[in-house]
Amino acid sequence: MKHKIAIIGFGTVGQGITEILLEKKEELKKKYKFEYDIVAIADFTYGNVYNPKGLDMPKMLKEAKAKKKFSKDNVKLNTIQLIEKCNATVVCELTYTDLKTGKPAVDHVKAALSSGKHVVTSNKGPAALKYLEMKKIADKKKVKFLIEGTVVAGTPILNLIEGPLAGCEITAIKGILNGTTNYMLTEMEKGMDYKAVLRVAQDLGYAEADPTGDVEGHDARGKVCILGNVVMGVPMKIDEIDCKGITKITAADIKTAKEKGCRWKLIGSIEKVKGGKIKASVSPQMVELTHPLAGVMGAKNALTFTTDLLGDITIVGPGAGRKETGFAILTDLLRINSGM
Repeated sequence: MKHKIAIIGFGTVGQGITEILLEKKEELKKKYKFEYDIVAIADFTYGNVYNPKGLDMPKMLKEAKAKKKFSKDNVKLNTIQLIEKCNATVVCELTYTDLKTGKPAVDHVKAALSSGKHVVTSNKGPAALKYLEMKKIADKKKVKFLIEGTVVAGTPILNLIEGPLAGCEITAIKGILNGTTNYMLTEMEKGMDYKAVLRVAQDLGYAEADPTGDVEGHDARGKVCILGNVVMGVPMKIDEIDCKGITKITAADIKTAKEKGCRWKLIGSIEKVKGGKIKASVSPQMVELTHPLAGVMGAKNALTFTTDLLGDITIVGPGAGRKETGFAILTDLLRINSGM
């Protein structure tokens, strides 16, 4: 079966997965029997396009990189109409994340699942705020709602739980879930103050012009919520998670940590407690230098899983990036393909 793919949001991740699919087209066909056409794209900047036989993706990429609107296969359908009416079998929802309302991504995902299409997304909005609702619709329609790219980009986290760690009971997860703040804390340890390192992080593209989502811990909190719902299997709401960012960390705090044989990390944490409940939080913590998380520097992410059969398992990898997140989308596409 040849997959028909719709891409909703043609920014960094949308272009990243497209580049990967074009680059590896023959390898994917030969090794995984994965064949595809990208039949639809919806993007606020470049426009909505649809061709049931497949779009000219090299042309679409070229126009997007030149910041030009799409010039071929344009349609007057709005995004919801395009999702519902196109012949896509899989919808990749890759628009911007809103952790307050989840929109417009929640509406896109719901429309796709309700019309019998698989959904793959790197958008934390639907995964953190509406996971159980979306999963219920997916199960009813007998399609997949896959979200590997929502936690630590392409580094396998959710797939790790369902694959290599299957059979283990996971009692706790703690880790570095935001690369921006990890980079900032790394540089602060070298002597830079908070304001100076924030400016550098913004210049490097790690932090947005409004860095609140990163430095106040909101991005990490969204990922903790996803881990609670998906890995721990306990329904939880994002506003139930205690959250504190790194904005109050000072040079004196950095010095104190060094004196104690520790270093500061913004830690997202979730653990099982009595009564089948879980306790979750995001906060700056002094991590002992002997712990694997202490050695994770720069913009890297890492998670330590506490298991009953293997003890602690730590995985380290990139938490963001064009091709890194694009890879997460690819892994979910291949999961859908293998299931068929």
